[in-house]
Amino acid sequence: MTETAERRNFYGRVHGKTLRASQKDYLAQDLEALSLKGVSPAENPARTPLDLPALFGDRPVWLEVGFGGGEHLVHMAARYPGIGLIGAEPFVNGIAMLLGKIRQAGVTNLCIHPGDVRDLFDVLPAASLDKVFLNYPDPWPKARHHRRRFVTPGYLALLARAMKPGAEFRVATDISDYVRQTLEEVPQAGFDLIAQSGLGQAWEDWISTRYEQKALREDRLPHYLTFRRAG
Repeated sequence: MTETAERRNFYGRVHGKTLRASQKDYLAQDLEALSLKGVSPAENPARTPLDLPALFGDRPVWLEVGFGGGEHLVHMAARYPGIGLIGAEPFVNGIAMLLGKIRQAGVTNLCIHPGDVRDLFDVLPAASLDKVFLNYPDPWPKARHHRRRFVTPGYLALLARAMKPGAEFRVATDISDYVRQTLEEVPQAGFDLIAQSGLGQAWEDWISTRYEQKALREDRLPHYLTFRRAG
């Protein structure tokens, strides 16, 4: 086990409001089959890399970091059936919502890591990801908490290692200071900025999430940033 995995702190929420009976059923009946095996340090202390071809064959692999309620992840899985998708999310309520959407949509080309994405990065083979999404991440608005944001060197080094040269990294956020930090930190981690846009100028295959709709109701405007892994 790596030193990082042994001493890793996690600051985000894991539980929220009481789950509905149907959501408890989704977790009990569906989560085990859809969860990636061999990700947690407890079940894979040697940090042996995942066998992605065994999961997805020769399909390109995409990752969504923090999938929220799962609407974007399921949308992408349905729109691109020839892609293998992984969603990483520790928040149990969001996982339950995703499982309900998977049942409704009937998509079969995705897997879930219900935990800290850094544990997943530890066991992803180098240069294995073709695209990564970071949609409305936790903003950690207080200055003393900015080091907890995803767009910091610790997370970004792991991300860069896992992405193929030329792979695309998309970031959507409604927080201007998150944009500032993203533009400062992501290029230093080995990415080139290729596009930056605002309201009404999202990606062609974008689906507005419940977090984006909340931001718009509260008069916070979205920002969309696209990077390409250098090399």
